[in-house]
Amino acid sequence: MIRKKKKVKKIRGSRTCGGGSHKKRRGAGNKGGRGMAGGHKHKWTWIIKYCPDYFGKYGFKRHPSLVKQLETINVGELEEIILKNPDKFEKEGDKFVVDVIELGYEKVLGKGKVTIPMIVKAVEVSEKARTKIEAVGGEVVEL
Repeated sequence: MIRKKKKVKKIRGSRTCGGGSHKKRRGAGNKGGRGMAGGHKHKWTWIIKYCPDYFGKYGFKRHPSLVKQLETINVGELEEIILKNPDKFEKEGDKFVVDVIELGYEKVLGKGKVTIPMIVKAVEVSEKARTKIEAVGGEVVEL
């Protein structure tokens, strides 16, 4: 016959809730150690089932000398800076000359809209930024 009430309900009134003597549920010994203790021994089946990627290394770390950490600015932000104070930038014909390094950046990325033709001087320029600048009639100069 199936129980009408849960077994837990029945146990609630007792002193040790089905744990035998009150001394037997003390400490971490009854659960096989604290935390991940026994992860390579008696808890291995648990690891395989619930945390299969817990142990081991995946992928690789690049050497810090090979990783470029360039200060970036988006094309849209560049245009905003030009529109806010156009007096600070030189003009060649109808194009603004923007030296990104003087603004404290090194690479130009392609987020945002470009409506002003400009000559952008930077260490690096993303492909998307280049197409947006050239579509309006601007130029890109990589230093």
